[in-house]
Amino acid sequence: MELQIVRVEKPENLNVILGMSHFIKTVEDLHEALVTAVPGIRFGLAFCEASGKRLIRKTGTSDELVELAVKNAQAIGAGHSFLIVLGEGYFPINVLHAVKACPEVVRIFAATANPLAVIVAEQDDQRGILGVLDGYKPLGVEAEEDMQWRKDILRKFGYKVG
Repeated sequence: MELQIVRVEKPENLNVILGMSHFIKTVEDLHEALVTAVPGIRFGLAFCEASGKRLIRKTGTSDELVELAVKNAQAIGAGHSFLIVLGEGYFPINVLHAVKACPEVVRIFAATANPLAVIVAEQDDQRGILGVLDGYKPLGVEAEEDMQWRKDILRKFGYKVG
């Protein structure tokens, strides 16, 4: 078995959702889940088919984001994995529940705008995702002013009230 680190390529301001599913129906179901969760959403989705023709299936509402999702799916190349690239201004918190509720989705590895690396294992003609490296390691523990900043920003964005 060979281990590889595959870095997800994306602009800094875009979020991605990396997951695993179990059926080709995922492509259409995730598309429907995303456009239903956030009308007008811009995204690209790529799904690595694990049997049959073993194609990278794709969909989305932005050709540019679909291309980016496909490029990363090709690099990761793990059967039944999917990658969603969300357009600028769209965040996983707004769609993640709908993605996880999709009957074919069995795991979410990451939902992030941070630098993302995927730990991939390969043996013969099979590849699988072992885990991810999401962002950077901590530099310390929050102090009182850091707690206040956290609370303030959540209220500024409308995720908390009062």
